[in-house]
Amino acid sequence: MNVKEIRSKSILSASRIYDYVINPYIGCQHGCYYCYARFMKRFSGHQEPWGEFVDVKVNAADLLKIGITRKKPATVWVSGLCDPYQPLEAQYKLTGECLEILADKNWPVIIQTRSSLVLRDMSIIKRAENFEVGLTITTADDAMRKLFEPHAPPIQERLDTLDELHGAGIRTYAMIAPMLPGAEFLGNELKGKVDYILVDRMNYHYADWIYKKYRLEDKLTDDFFQRTGRELANACKKSGIDCTLAF
Repeated sequence: MNVKEIRSKSILSASRIYDYVINPYIGCQHGCYYCYARFMKRFSGHQEPWGEFVDVKVNAADLLKIGITRKKPATVWVSGLCDPYQPLEAQYKLTGECLEILADKNWPVIIQTRSSLVLRDMSIIKRAENFEVGLTITTADDAMRKLFEPHAPPIQERLDTLDELHGAGIRTYAMIAPMLPGAEFLGNELKGKVDYILVDRMNYHYADWIYKKYRLEDKLTDDFFQRTGRELANACKKSGIDCTLAF
């Protein structure tokens, strides 16, 4: 893993998903094979494979303290092009520092991660007026997770993290995107752990080779995504969970 400390020029950026996005890191140690953020290599100057480099924006909190005074409060996504709680966050604490600033200024925040490290900052999240936390969970089958997300935390760890956050009164959600084989069982697994679920299909083709290698091509079809989306929506309806299909 090539880790480099850098000083960024900006940290609070406009987003097409929410109003703003904060990415404390360039690159991600999880290195999920299907990740759309792989395109960042074209702009980062890195030659290493995705998942083998991370640039650490060591001045992220200092930039945010200044940038937040120049913009009107609006929803901030943490994060869009990296996991804000990838393993390096345990050392650098950049995400935690940024959340402290956003909480103090009462900005609404949507956190998205795959890691239980988010529990470290539960006290910040609980005292904030409008924070919510989501865990990306793409399948209920950890064997399938190992094929597509070998360096990301196990599925059960993510489910347990949502359970603990939700039990503490924090608004939580699950991002089932992309739906991998085994996603159809997540409706029951998430019962009582989330306020809502967002679902999307596989929209990128970086991981097509995995489907071919393990003869999973039938799980990369419109039929699979439509059928699995309906199954998830029906399971959520029975459990009283809001479910949005993004396709």
